[in-house]
Amino acid sequence: MEKLFQLQNRLLDRTPMQIVRECAKSINWDTPLLSIRGPKGVGKSTIILQHIRSTFPKGDRSYLYCKLDSGYFTNHSLSELVEKFSMNGGKYLFLDEVHKYENWSREVKDIYDYYPDLQVVISGSSLLSIMEGDADLSRRCVSHDIQGLSFREYLQFYKKIQLPAYTLEHILQHAGNICSEVNSVCKPVAEFHEYLKVGYYPYYQRNQIDYYDIIEQVINYIIDEEIPRICKVELSNTRKMKALLYVLAQSEPFEVDMNRLSVQSGLKRETILNYLQHMQKAKLLNLLYSDLKNVKKLQKPDKIFVSDPNMLNALTEIPAKVGTIRETFAVNQLSALHEVEYGRAQGDFRVDGRYVFEVGGEDKDYTQIADIPNSYILADNMEYATGHKLPLWLIGLLY
Repeated sequence: MEKLFQLQNRLLDRTPMQIVRECAKSINWDTPLLSIRGPKGVGKSTIILQHIRSTFPKGDRSYLYCKLDSGYFTNHSLSELVEKFSMNGGKYLFLDEVHKYENWSREVKDIYDYYPDLQVVISGSSLLSIMEGDADLSRRCVSHDIQGLSFREYLQFYKKIQLPAYTLEHILQHAGNICSEVNSVCKPVAEFHEYLKVGYYPYYQRNQIDYYDIIEQVINYIIDEEIPRICKVELSNTRKMKALLYVLAQSEPFEVDMNRLSVQSGLKRETILNYLQHMQKAKLLNLLYSDLKNVKKLQKPDKIFVSDPNMLNALTEIPAKVGTIRETFAVNQLSALHEVEYGRAQGDFRVDGRYVFEVGGEDKDYTQIADIPNSYILADNMEYATGHKLPLWLIGLLY
């Protein structure tokens, strides 16, 4: 166990504290059993380490952070570690990469049941299910999902520009005032176009080629390692899953034609639907349905989007069409906090069953959403709002 404390202290010493994401402040860290989920690379480990640095005195032995893919666990079990840690006064245990530990859910359940004074935080893949492991943790565990950087966080991380987060309702009601505030500190259109290329993941180092290479490596890791391990997909089928993802990235978002997808990917209909759901859970795709309340298991989605514009750019051999990038951004940002449905005949998207959005360029007019209550245009290349026509970048201030 001493080795784990040493590894923890090295990580804590290297953890930057200059910028702490807003989402970390919304997490209830006092929850007896907390699950933090998110795709590889969005900063889950950093958020946990920053919380530890800002909460506990250096050298305090009441807390322990460890990665469950550490070599330590080749010779020691998690149960053994917890027994020693608790016996020596441990109170706060942070278990990272928990999905890489076999039978993790069973042992975490036992920790919760037999060590009631121990507070546990687990973190891992977006595919991590608190209901589908060896033990159902749904009644015990509170989950918090981490997204990539919003446009607002990109400005904070990379441009040192501080802006508050706004609710969707506040943005829609006070768009003019918000636009004036943002334009007073930056050129939002220019910054937004850069964000669409390189701003979603917190590891951009001013080298776009390397950045896209890292995104591809993350995709490969998710499909080659995480999905087979967690979703029980045969390793021999991962290449076809990648082929399906690349087909979707090269295409404009369309009303899904399963026959077309089957021909292009070489997969059967049921297999495609399974793979699409796995990739949505892994945050590689966003699947939209026209009626979320009545969605059935393995139902065909109405529209499919790659997770985010940065991933879309990394996957495409030729530049993605600007309309595709705009809609991908809109779905990505809105779905972080809201339910997004395919609008079909009423706008591009319906949000929370209440708002209708049409996405387009600065010349987009109200023709397609005329007379629809609570309808708005989200338009690119705009600095200021005009009536119900709002700059697209505004929804990048939601978190």
